[in-house]
Amino acid sequence: MTTIDKTDLSADDWDEITFPRAEANEFDDVVERAVSRRGFLGGALAFGSGAAAMGLGALNSTTALAAGGNRFPFEPIPVFTDGTVHLPEGYSWQTLASWGDPLFSDADGYDIANGGPVEKSDRVFGENTDGMELFSWRGHQILAINHEYTNRKINLPAGQDGTPADADDVLKLQNLQGVAVVEVAETESGWSLVKDSPFNRRITHNTPMTIVGPAAGHDLLKTSADPTGTESLGTLNNCGSGRTPWGTYLTCEENFNGYFGATAEPEVSGAVQAGFERYGIGTDGWGYDYHKWDARFDVSKTPNEPHRAGWVVEIDPTDPDATPVKHTGLGRFKHENAEVVVALDGRVVVYMGDDERGEYLYRFVSNGVYAPGGSTEGLLDDGTLSVAKFHDNGTGTWRALTPASTGMDDAEIRIFTRMAASKAGGTTMDRPEWVSANPHAAEVYCCLTNNKNRGVKPNAGGDDTSVNGPNPRETNKYGQIVRWRPLRGDHTADTFEWDLYVMAGNPEVYGNEYGGSANVTAGNMFNSPDGMAFDSNGLVWIQTDGDDSNEGEFAGMGNNQMLVGDPATGEIARFMTGPNGCEITGLAWSADRRTMFVGIQHPGGSWPEGGDALPRSSVIAIKRDDNALVG
Repeated sequence: MTTIDKTDLSADDWDEITFPRAEANEFDDVVERAVSRRGFLGGALAFGSGAAAMGLGALNSTTALAAGGNRFPFEPIPVFTDGTVHLPEGYSWQTLASWGDPLFSDADGYDIANGGPVEKSDRVFGENTDGMELFSWRGHQILAINHEYTNRKINLPAGQDGTPADADDVLKLQNLQGVAVVEVAETESGWSLVKDSPFNRRITHNTPMTIVGPAAGHDLLKTSADPTGTESLGTLNNCGSGRTPWGTYLTCEENFNGYFGATAEPEVSGAVQAGFERYGIGTDGWGYDYHKWDARFDVSKTPNEPHRAGWVVEIDPTDPDATPVKHTGLGRFKHENAEVVVALDGRVVVYMGDDERGEYLYRFVSNGVYAPGGSTEGLLDDGTLSVAKFHDNGTGTWRALTPASTGMDDAEIRIFTRMAASKAGGTTMDRPEWVSANPHAAEVYCCLTNNKNRGVKPNAGGDDTSVNGPNPRETNKYGQIVRWRPLRGDHTADTFEWDLYVMAGNPEVYGNEYGGSANVTAGNMFNSPDGMAFDSNGLVWIQTDGDDSNEGEFAGMGNNQMLVGDPATGEIARFMTGPNGCEITGLAWSADRRTMFVGIQHPGGSWPEGGDALPRSSVIAIKRDDNALVG
């Protein structure tokens, strides 16, 4: 019998092995649906390099490919497969910060022998950077950035093969994750962290948090350590991010389930067990082994603790003494990011994706109105949470998650949001990741990164994952970007029109829909769009986290990359490639828009130092050589 090393699996693959989905679709049915979908798509979306346009007829006015010229201030670059960063001519990069860099003078910092000591490991730059936002405050530039997870095999002594040997090992792993809030500054020698800045702060798996909103105080959130259900410790697996109009940082908890395990079989109610299965809470964990050394993560002892993770957390980057807040109003699931817009009437709207195969896209609309300088209490909790329903005719609706539509009370809807979305009949999606709103138009984009199970098996809740409007391909290995426009430009409207901005693919390998949409060519092809952000010019920057083998179905795609797209023309151009093995993730701009900060997560080899150094996730600063604007 083959033994599977779960420590090397992706979060999705770990979930499927731990909680296998039923094989629901027979091959003949798959083929029949694929054929019928191609018939539909023939009238709605053109594939291949010979197609003249893409998008649904109602939205074609903004998706036709440009006849000539573009808005990109650079010459696109080819793919690369080596171990460093590549940019267009006229652009340069430098490393701003890497895992282990000290934020304070009393921290030891990076240690090649074992990834650094446990002592003061909460006072260094964490590992595996992800979402980030930059805040300008009274002349200071403050970067808030997520540290999603740890590469245990390089954080712990080599002989342990990534397995914690004691509570100190667990504490070190807990400290290297979470969030860093750091002041950054530019001098004649470039950008650097401001060591010992009063704004510098690490928020880890053990930082005290406040729980607010509809689920706060519910019995399912209470533990022996917190009988009120309103105070928790730590924020877990921080993936994407967001920012509020009032200047705070939103960090999003994604694959939190992998931190939990059990030293005995949990004795829980049927509802809790169903929640464990839907959210992937197992007994052995994802290799972190927290549950063996920290009872908080042992679900046989603290079965409610997983309910206290999977939220959006608000952090004030300007106040290092402020307690982070978990907002239950925004639902509990594997949050990718939180895109906040202010609607025409002043209400706050938050768009969010649940990054798992076959899960859902959500919207929250506040009841209260945002007033600059006024109270923001309740704006992220008191409101309506809805799930997206996409129709094949290019329209869609937001279905409110209410007691009437789900049979659940308000707190249960927030704690078991996935189950509520299933009951409300949302559209299962191909891993909805980053959501980003165009600053110059009432339109919103979402990266649907990939879904090998589309049309093959249901999601963890047993929901149908046959091909549908925004997810039109079986066994989708390439991904796509869906966009929608709310009725009359009002983000609070319950109806919208949608189309696909791009379907990634390989036109060199396929002549069908797997070759991608019309704006994908041999010169810009990619797979697995993940991170995404708009710049001030209305261009959309797309970051990838996919297969970088450069072989077979992925031949010609090279390393993971960052591209830029023009929403008005559909054009897409490659701007950057990262070192092999990495994901490109996280994007922010300096206050003067002359520097772009980009994350390099889990690089291969020994990037960025070279030689025998350990690979170190980092944030790089990108500038134009003429110091002109970069976004």
